[in-house]
Amino acid sequence: VQLQAYGGGLVPAGGSLRLSCVVSGRGITRYTMGWFRRVPGKEREFVAASRWSSGTISYADAVKGRFTISRDNAKNTVYLQMNSLKFEDTAVYYCAAMRYYRSNSASSGSYDYWGQGTLVTVSS
Repeated sequence: VQLQAYGGGLVPAGGSLRLSCVVSGRGITRYTMGWFRRVPGKEREFVAASRWSSGTISYADAVKGRFTISRDNAKNTVYLQMNSLKFEDTAVYYCAAMRYYRSNSASSGSYDYWGQGTLVTVSS
């Protein structure tokens, strides 16, 4: 299973960006998909997750109301729509796939596969 994230770039504060994560090698219909981010010098942090089993979607408090995770199983693609971007959203964003059920979708340790990351830079 390979994940390819793209769509990052430079955007002014208040702007929007949509990240995409294309999965190859296996269909994502039965995968929980997540987005994480990492700022240099800090640990990777949870952003959003979409469970296939329950349809449950969860967000980190820092992005709730501004970011939206969605998935197109037919295209094997997961998206992260980011609106009202803030300077503190600047980070490398990673998509991840969880093949087997684990209870904590906000923990990076729950995921089995990772993409390479795409850089999002928000200018203040």
